[in-house]
Amino acid sequence: MPGDPLQSVFGGDVPFDATAFEIESRAEFDTHLTKRSLAGLIVLGLRLDEQPPDFAGVDVRDTLFVGCRLAGPEVEIDLIRRGAHLVPPFAARPYPTHPAHLYTPEDLAAGFAQDNFAGMYDTCVYDHFLTHGGAAPDLREAIAQRLHDAGIDNALGKALAAWVQVHGARGAVGIMGGHAEPRGSAAYRMAATLAWRLADAGRLIVTGGGPGVMEAANLGAYFADRTADELAAAIDQLAVAPDFRDHDPFTAAALAVRAAYPAPESAAGDVVGRLTHGGLALPTWLYGHEPANLFAGQIGKYFSNAVREDSILRLSRGGIVFAPGWAGTVQEVFQAATKTFYRTDGPSGAFVFLGVEHWSALPVEALLRPLLARSPHGDQSDLLVVTDSLDEAMAALAIV
Repeated sequence: MPGDPLQSVFGGDVPFDATAFEIESRAEFDTHLTKRSLAGLIVLGLRLDEQPPDFAGVDVRDTLFVGCRLAGPEVEIDLIRRGAHLVPPFAARPYPTHPAHLYTPEDLAAGFAQDNFAGMYDTCVYDHFLTHGGAAPDLREAIAQRLHDAGIDNALGKALAAWVQVHGARGAVGIMGGHAEPRGSAAYRMAATLAWRLADAGRLIVTGGGPGVMEAANLGAYFADRTADELAAAIDQLAVAPDFRDHDPFTAAALAVRAAYPAPESAAGDVVGRLTHGGLALPTWLYGHEPANLFAGQIGKYFSNAVREDSILRLSRGGIVFAPGWAGTVQEVFQAATKTFYRTDGPSGAFVFLGVEHWSALPVEALLRPLLARSPHGDQSDLLVVTDSLDEAMAALAIV
């Protein structure tokens, strides 16, 4: 059913994908079943306990079933005896053991209409995370969480491959900044407008998926096909609930804006359409007290903050925009600088620091310039740009 975050995970009316060895929908599974061979394939998170398939005579040698629900233990035993490998779903968890797809805003917000923020899928997973040890879970919970995050990794890779196939090698641009920046502030509007211009130029917007500057950036990308006046009006509408700590009105305002300015039909058609309208967000349940950013087109939500942070910076090879922020943003600045210094992920795009006054109060530029000048790959200090000008930011990101 629409809005059910487990529907795409446990089977449903979803299209085939181009991954030759992974099966992620019941329709794709049934196609292979008619050929009487699943040998060597990976079957991800399907509800095979519903309308159970007949495995008699089907080659299942080296087939890997991950997070699938089967009709009973006798089926599982039979498959193992015939050469299959099973990683079963973990019981009594509100999240899928191995998600086959990235999340959508509708997935994370499921339940809000009935039970407000406390009843959302996103909140229920966070509550489970807290009651099972938070950042220090027991072994059973840790394994389940890591399987989930491995599924997100896998889905993220395929989503980005689909984007590149359509848009070519155009770089993804990361937009970082303070999570507490209120809706309607000057910094919020600047981040939203810059992301709106970048998305209109064909760049993929990547954020950390939280509120504040991150929400502003995904909002700007969500409005890429609309006018600047419409974006400004939407920010005004959001600004009536500026503080993310006031969970219910904050989330309700986001859903109201989405209803007033629905994404085009193409945004619901496939992963590339969703990424085009809203970009990509990579949040974490470590910060689950922050309401979900509901303007990203695709959301790779992780339990592991370390994996999530590395993924954001690894993907943002077209440049990174650092809007005003404090400890978390500064951490990302120097983590990104390390990657650029060593070219861990290849050549880097520009580091654009938006907000001269803010970044003048922190010695970030003074530390980074001599550091990047000593890179073993040559002086890279020219990548740094500190500005209040969106035009200058666009030019630094090689968009004129």
